[in-house]
Amino acid sequence: MRVQLVDPAAYTPPYDHALAGALAREGAEVELVTSRFSYGPVPLEDGYRVNEHFYRRSSREGVGPRRRRLLRAAEHVPDMLRYRRVADEADLVHYMWLPVPALDRRLLPPKRPRVYTMHWRLPEAGTRIARTLTGLLAEMDAVIVHSEHGARRLQADFGVPPVKLRVIPHGAFDYLTRQEDEAPLPAELRQVSGPVIVAFGLVRPYKGTDVLLEAFRRVEGAELWVVGMPRMPMDELRELARLAPGRVRFVDRFITDPEIPAFMRRADLVVLPYRNIEQSGVLYTALAFGRPLVLSSVGGFPEIAEQGAARLVPPEDPGTLAEVLRELLADAPARDALAEAAAKAAATTYAWERIAQETMALYRDLLGPRR
Repeated sequence: MRVQLVDPAAYTPPYDHALAGALAREGAEVELVTSRFSYGPVPLEDGYRVNEHFYRRSSREGVGPRRRRLLRAAEHVPDMLRYRRVADEADLVHYMWLPVPALDRRLLPPKRPRVYTMHWRLPEAGTRIARTLTGLLAEMDAVIVHSEHGARRLQADFGVPPVKLRVIPHGAFDYLTRQEDEAPLPAELRQVSGPVIVAFGLVRPYKGTDVLLEAFRRVEGAELWVVGMPRMPMDELRELARLAPGRVRFVDRFITDPEIPAFMRRADLVVLPYRNIEQSGVLYTALAFGRPLVLSSVGGFPEIAEQGAARLVPPEDPGTLAEVLRELLADAPARDALAEAAAKAAATTYAWERIAQETMALYRDLLGPRR
């Protein structure tokens, strides 16, 4: 079975490579069609080919952000049209992302079956982006979604027929736990001896960092580390940090894979106070490291809590979040129980072997006698 996984802009390299490796171990002939990732090394596994077909000029080293955006705009349509010839080599095409969905649905190769994995944070029904997403998903033969909550929303709000939907979990990023070139924490962070709360990943408005900072104003005896590249103005967040009784440290840059383990292993709690999400790569990183989690009750997050791997709080409720943080910081056995459940979930429900088996079953259903 010849499968192409397609992520033109390399939006999710950890997921792409983990799935490609797992599918190859299950016997598929896999090609990952993507572009060069501009922010550091990617987690290559064995058994599949990588074709950096897209955005070859804009992905070169030394191209700044503004010029990269301009070049990508110029490269996108020609690259999508050239991809039509590449797609002819596959039995099945599985899209991870399509960067310009309103346009890309018209540029898709005729090759079928087509599968799409729903990585998007689902928009509100009736919005323009929701209508665009509805049109894109209508062009697919199957849609993979990572949670039962997401499946219900895709049916109710985006008109995806149940027969097209398959719920297959997101995998835990366990490759991060076995890197040979792990980097230590920066020297100033290694000096911290007390409890540490970590908010990890790109800083964006929907992630509720301001809610966490408001909650942290009511927490004493701990530090808060906000770790990740900003994708929003930071002045308001820094002002909130100055009002907290405990120290807030911003590590405001892209964190490479070799640096992640030290941050995760140091975290007494990993907190994702999101306003809106379906699933999160940060969540599946924390699960892989068996970290105690505090999550907003949004999207598919409650399905993690059902396994005992997280405590839930209402979104945009700093008071309740502060209460839960104080409670868990004072209760080491409760944190240990969350950590144990997280590690168990990572090794079972969210193991890539299981995910590859379920994905291969979907491929076989779609290909039928052709396989």
